[in-house]
Amino acid sequence: MLFAIICHDKAGHFATRMAIRPDHLAYLEPFRDRILLAGPLLADDGETSIGSLLVVDFPDKATAERFAADDPYARGGLFDSVAVTHWRQVIPAQGS
Repeated sequence: MLFAIICHDKAGHFATRMAIRPDHLAYLEPFRDRILLAGPLLADDGETSIGSLLVVDFPDKATAERFAADDPYARGGLFDSVAVTHWRQVIPAQGS
């Protein structure tokens, strides 16, 4: 099942994000086959990271929520909010 994980950083925590980033990237590595896409949400300047967006494939929502909760960014207190939502790919059509 596909899930969108949308995380918004706490205001003023860019330094926290940068300090934890190596651990975050290392955490994601073993899940590369489960991650369809991932990257930072950006401020209006198009440069400053203000959150994260991941689309992942896990067997159920509980597994996706556990994956999100175990992320070093989450464990490090970076996020103000985290939403894990079922997601369906429409464009491009899967298998195209």
